[in-house]
Amino acid sequence: MAKNFFKANGAEYTEYNVATDLDKRKEMIDKTGQMGVPVIDIGGEVIVGFDESRIGSLLGVK
Repeated sequence: MAKNFFKANGAEYTEYNVATDLDKRKEMIDKTGQMGVPVIDIGGEVIVGFDESRIGSLLGVK
């Protein structure tokens, strides 16, 4: 859902697979204190899960 939202709104993003990238998994846990995905960081604002209204607000869309 998040990837589709970014694509539909022309937002660039970088995807990391925390199942296979141990460094990114550790970074995610350090930032959020949990293992929930997706973790979306927009300008230092961290969102756990897909919160369309919050993401849209931070990106200035919808």
